[in-house]
Formats: sequence, C-alpha cells, structure tokens
Amino acid sequence: MDFGYSARTERLLEQLRTFMEEHVYPAEAVYDEQIRSNDNPHEQPKVMLDLQTKARELGLWNLFMTHGEWGAGLTNLEYAPLAEMVGRSVIGNEAINCSAPDTGNMEILAMYGTPQQQSRWLAPLLDCTIRSAFAMTEPEVASSDATNITSTIRRDGDEYVLNGRKWYTSGILDPDCKLVIFMGKSDPDAPTYRQQSMILVPADAPGIEVLRDLPMFGYRDRLGHGEVQFTDVRVPADHMLGAEGDGFAIAQGRLGPGRMHYAMRAIGMAERALELMCRRVLQRTAFGGPLADRGVVREWIARSRMEIDQIRLLVLQSSWLMDTRGNAAARSEVAAIKVAAMEVAHRVVDHAVQAHGAAGVSDDTILARLYAITRALQIADGPNEVHLRTIARLELKKYA
Repeated sequence: MDFGYSARTERLLEQLRTFMEEHVYPAEAVYDEQIRSNDNPHEQPKVMLDLQTKARELGLWNLFMTHGEWGAGLTNLEYAPLAEMVGRSVIGNEAINCSAPDTGNMEILAMYGTPQQQSRWLAPLLDCTIRSAFAMTEPEVASSDATNITSTIRRDGDEYVLNGRKWYTSGILDPDCKLVIFMGKSDPDAPTYRQQSMILVPADAPGIEVLRDLPMFGYRDRLGHGEVQFTDVRVPADHMLGAEGDGFAIAQGRLGPGRMHYAMRAIGMAERALELMCRRVLQRTAFGGPLADRGVVREWIARSRMEIDQIRLLVLQSSWLMDTRGNAAARSEVAAIKVAAMEVAHRVVDHAVQAHGAAGVSDDTILARLYAITRALQIADGPNEVHLRTIARLELKKYA
C-alpha cells in the first residue's frame, strides 16, 4: 500500500489550503450573520455564492465524484486528504459543492440513474443550480435497519403513489431543493432485501408537507432537517431509480462512500479542534503558569495527535481498498472508520472545549458546533452499534 499523495492531489491540496485560509475561514462568521439576517434562514447566503464562484474559478469543484465523466475523477485515496482539508470548516464542503446530502444523491444518480434522470437532476446538481434531499429515516421505526421502513411505493398505472412520514430529511427546507429521493416498500411480499425501492420525487409534488425543521443539539442547519409527510404523492413510473426492489442495494451503495466522506471530514474537524486547543493553552495562564505546562493538558494534546494520525492511516487504507478491490472488499474497514473517526473527532473536540472553558461552550468558537456535529454523526448514516455489528460478523466469519 502506497499512501503517498499523487501529484494532482498535492497540487489540489495546496490550492485548497490557500482557499480555506484566504476565503473560507474568514467567511464563517459572515455566513452565520447573513443567515440570521435573511428573511428565510434556509436561503443560501450571498457569501456562500461568492465562495462557490471562487471555487469554480480555481477548479475546486465536485472533487468528491469519482466518476470521471461527471466530476473530477479522483480516486478515493486521492480525495481523502482533500476532504480532510475542507472538513476543517462546517462550510468548507458546501463551498466546493461536496456537501451532503447532495454528494450521496449525485453518486447514486451517476451509478443508477437513466440518461434522462441524469440530464434532469444530476447535471444541475453538479452545477449547483438546484439542491436535493434524501428521505429514508422514519420517526416510528429503527431506520438503521432498512427492512423496517414502513413508507409505501405503490404502482398505479403509469404512476407510483407514495405514502409515509420521514424525518431528518436533510436539505428539504432549502428553497433551491428541487429533488427528493424517497425510499419505501414497493413489495412487502418480496424477499427481505428486495422489498424496498427508491424513487425520484420533484420537491414541489402535491402531497408533500414539511411539518417542522428539526434541530441537532439545538443547532439548526441552513439546509434544514425536515419532518415530512408524504400523502398520496404521485410520481411518473419512469422516476423509479433502478428497478423495483433495488432500494436496499442502492442504499448500501450510497452509504458506503458517504461514510468514507464523513470519516475523511472528521479528521479535518479533529485537526481544527487540536489546533484551537494548542493555541488556547499556550495563551492562557492559570495557577502560576501557562495551561500548556499542565500534565493533563499535555496528555490531551499527545493522545489527540496519536489518535488523529491512527485514524488517518485507517481512512487511507480503507480508501485504497475501495479503489483497488471494490467497496464490498472494504466493508469492514469502512464500518470501522465510520465508528473510529467520529469517536476520535468527538474526543478531541471535547478536550478542546474543556481547554477553552466557558468559551468552549459558547458560539465564540466553532467548537460547540463541532461537538454537536461529531456526536450526531455517531448516529447518522447508521449508529455506531450497527457498524460494530458488521465488523464483528465479518471477523467471526473467518473462523466459523
């Protein structure tokens, strides 16, 4: 395994580092202020439009897309350090059109969409002229087990009729959201993993009602996490994604790369938190000396450094396996990084919050937001326990 960065990655990484320092970090406070001052808090703030314009000019656009005909054509191993760099800011991914849920939606449209579906939805998503949402999770069932999904997709002539209630449907409140990918049961009598389907739903289709915007630990994202009621929503039959019964397989195909992206970005979050912690403890004095001289603080820093580097190597190994042997061969490793990367990031952020004292729990730094994100992402895209179950099952299979 060669984890050395390619020449293209080195060049893009240097460009991204400059882009982050000169444009993204200074825009963080402006971004928040513009959202507060907008009549609609889910509307795209102007500063983000400016960042995206600059990113396009620099060629820092759609870097996540491994399919060359649609995006940058980077491998997972090439993209990993770039995702880490933009992950240092909560607005970094959106600035280069590499943010969820659009990344996962674009990925499955590239893999499973028809030419007509790709023309109508994928092309404008890649151009960022529209946004999208993903409706899978339901409030009444444990949705980490996709076989529990109760929403229905029923064929009626040349249309499908959709019914069900979803929540944490990220992106649904963005005024630019034009597409919802809906997962439901199309055949409850089929074999367990052929009961579900995914279908493309225009966001303005009659019967879609956003009931409320859900916070995460008190924070409300600009894109919105909606609880949404679908009542007799009619969609043309040619909006089916893949074939009927492909929903479970598509979900796995979507979530694998998505979990990889989350792990990559988690390293960036941890690095940002470690940097803030180091700067803080060198500047603050307590009990006769700098906080940096305290043994417990030095242990926080040392363990953070070791754990971040360990996770980075595991992410790079998983990326390499996906590139060389396919997603299925890296299933255990991808599950491992989803758990380990977010746990490490949360632990490092927690130490940084402690080092900042009262400032750490305020919004004067990014730390409180990172704390909420890294905790919530131990549930999103499958809770840690599901991934641990997968790893244990695959490990035991070697000895069965």
